[in-house]
Amino acid sequence: MFNIPAITWTLTAVLLLSGSYHLLQAMKSRQLTDQVNKSLHALMHLLMAAMLWNLAPSTMLAQIAVLTGAALWFIIQAVARPEFKTLCADGHGRLKCVYHSLTMAGAALMIAMMGHMSTAGYITAPSDGMAGMGGMTMSHNHHPMAAPIETTAGVSMDHSPALAILLTAAFTAASIIFIILLLRARPTKNTHHPRSDHRLSLRAEHALEALGAAVMALMFTTMTP
Repeated sequence: MFNIPAITWTLTAVLLLSGSYHLLQAMKSRQLTDQVNKSLHALMHLLMAAMLWNLAPSTMLAQIAVLTGAALWFIIQAVARPEFKTLCADGHGRLKCVYHSLTMAGAALMIAMMGHMSTAGYITAPSDGMAGMGGMTMSHNHHPMAAPIETTAGVSMDHSPALAILLTAAFTAASIIFIILLLRARPTKNTHHPRSDHRLSLRAEHALEALGAAVMALMFTTMTP
């Protein structure tokens, strides 16, 4: 799928625009926790865009470590005591932090799976020189490795296709849920009312989450058999 330049450039543009939006929101926020959270989202989108073009493959382990740390950070927020108001204090906030932890972990796993596929010979660079997911082709003449690739966490990647299918389904479902929430959060008639501004912000957030989940699902689809 990603040997089609139009798809690669479209996904790259979506990821870079989403990352820029999160970075802008981080700069506008006055709360430190929110600044960190938005910055982590911006970084995740940047790393995913770089993965499409196989940029900086030598830093793969560092990317996985950063994204794994980000996933743990969101889990910590999700289980934090209600007294910590700057973290995920209410039920809605906790659920959102759990989902954001899933997205960070999914991005880290995607990078690890891409590294495994490249090492195992499932991905070969096409003749025009384009590499990575943006120019990958599936090789049918590869030789299986004698032993499975182990990630830095010590998890075998033998079952990566099944895991990719599971995550594709999960992010597809998430995208549908966010689209439903987007449609339900209709703006009020009074555009100058504070509640109207909140609803517009909420709609933008739901739209961004739906788009991000769809991109994750699409990228995991390329890793299924």
